[in-house]
Amino acid sequence: MPKRSGLGKGLDALIPAGKSTSGGDAGGVTQLAIDSIQRNPRQPREKFDVEELENLAASIREHGVIQPLIVSPGKGGVFTLIAGERRLQASRKAGLKTVPVVIRHATDQQLLELALIENIQRADLNAIEEAEAYQHLAKEFKMSHETIAARVGKNRSTIANTIRLLEASAAVKQALVNGRITEGHARAMLTLSAKAQEVLLNQVVNLDLSVRQTEVLARKYSGQKPASKKKTGKSADVNDVERRLRSSLGTKVALKHGRKGGTVTIYYYSDEELDSLLEKLT
Repeated sequence: MPKRSGLGKGLDALIPAGKSTSGGDAGGVTQLAIDSIQRNPRQPREKFDVEELENLAASIREHGVIQPLIVSPGKGGVFTLIAGERRLQASRKAGLKTVPVVIRHATDQQLLELALIENIQRADLNAIEEAEAYQHLAKEFKMSHETIAARVGKNRSTIANTIRLLEASAAVKQALVNGRITEGHARAMLTLSAKAQEVLLNQVVNLDLSVRQTEVLARKYSGQKPASKKKTGKSADVNDVERRLRSSLGTKVALKHGRKGGTVTIYYYSDEELDSLLEKLT
């Protein structure tokens, strides 16, 4: 499986080359009956574009499978696909009887990791499929978000935020998969009940709301009120006293009045004004 720089560990790092069960060194390409290869049960991707598969099948009919599939040997002569799901499906559509493969031994965890990494590198997974794959790694294999992040070449916060998408309602998840909303929209709705999420979802789609607008509405629906500003208005009596002092002193005056007294602040803007104030006050 080709590696893309910066995106997780490659196949050789996760599954060191060893001896294959078909004779010869693991890592060597061999032809394998297509009917002996089963789909990776840990494959996080569920749906494939039909038109893309047809185009790939047409290319395979003309040129063959250029890049070998990666498989792991199982019981009874059956092999489990590690990488190359699209190539396998397209090869079947093209009517091939055998396909080129590289045989590697892999654990259940490695099957999931490699299928996940391959799809992420190809940007083939939708957000929900990616979230479910991360959750499998976290729950079934007790992997921390930090470890998962290191495997797939992403930040820990990205892993955590992606997994959180699974808390969304079914309608929000489907809208995300269909591309009607973004991950940012979906995350903004997570604090709401499923019913409230669907109400907000309809507004987001119908009004083409931004993520920021969605966040504001989500806070409103959840009952959160914007922080209220403290009242700074002064009483009529205080305003009247300030007015009389300004008139008498000829400068700005601020009065802070409380039940046990207060303060009077007199402003001046030059030495001359200060001298004038001193004459009036003394």
